[in-house]
Amino acid sequence: MKTKFLIIRFSSIGDIVLTSPVIRCLKTQFPDAEVHFLTKTRNADLLKANPHIDKILLLGDSLSETIRVLRTEKYDYIIDLHNNLRSLWVKLRLRAKSYSYNKLNLRKLFLTRFKFNIMPEAHIVDRNLKTLSHFHIINDGMGLEHFIPTEDEFNLSDLPESFSNGYVALVLAGTYATKKMPTEKYKNLISRVDGPFVLLGGKSERVMADQILSWQTGNVIDFTGKLRINQSASLVKNARLVISNDTGLMHIAAAFSKKILSVWGNTTPELGMYPYLPGEGSEILEVKGLSCRPCSKLGYHECPKRHFRCMNDLPEDRIIDWVKREF
Repeated sequence: MKTKFLIIRFSSIGDIVLTSPVIRCLKTQFPDAEVHFLTKTRNADLLKANPHIDKILLLGDSLSETIRVLRTEKYDYIIDLHNNLRSLWVKLRLRAKSYSYNKLNLRKLFLTRFKFNIMPEAHIVDRNLKTLSHFHIINDGMGLEHFIPTEDEFNLSDLPESFSNGYVALVLAGTYATKKMPTEKYKNLISRVDGPFVLLGGKSERVMADQILSWQTGNVIDFTGKLRINQSASLVKNARLVISNDTGLMHIAAAFSKKILSVWGNTTPELGMYPYLPGEGSEILEVKGLSCRPCSKLGYHECPKRHFRCMNDLPEDRIIDWVKREF
């Protein structure tokens, strides 16, 4: 009989992708593992093509009903990668042996509030994998994974012929405004680089995309708010270069070993969520030395200091030079 594991992660696109090494290493290094994954309904498409998951369970409107379903599975172990009150209640009710991810919230508070960095020099992937140390699971060094269902693969022949030799994916998305590069920062890049660009993001990025299209440079296609997440992932997978804010598609780009220029505003790589094992030639772009940065582990809808220097001071020439060098 196989040993049943329940992995819990409720959160965002990036967080789900960052759990992929845990899923793979557990499944491949623990021969008797049957791996189930509990998440929110909105994340189902991110996981449904993952061959290392035996069963996806979705958090319903009623936590009690979800727990009732989970109890029928009779799990041996719970791997809690979310570690909040809701996942705690799941663990208490299922009464299986559990191992939980250390969120290091106090250390994050010291960094964001007092600018005192006592964060470990370890990526969140390695911290996630520590939850499996009891089972002698080790990091296989194969990085992140993301699996795109066949029906969500973007048909590249639908792009104009000028895009057939490659394009730059510009990820405009960001959960909070202080994680997004200002629209004007893209203007010189798009007008001075002789190459095609694809705009990616959700409906909330449509205003930015419309402004970029208004420049009428003729080398931009806008897909913001028009694609499912895996269709956007497919365009990222096939891009020659990816320029991205600190957001989920950045981690998907890393899963496909793309060359990434990751752009950082109020958050910083020291929080441990920079691109994990991206393609050769990838770089991190940030304004160092600001006394107010990082101001949050997540972000804000506007800069608390009103100057937004963490993004406004980003050197545009460095972005252009990187693209010209790598494209």
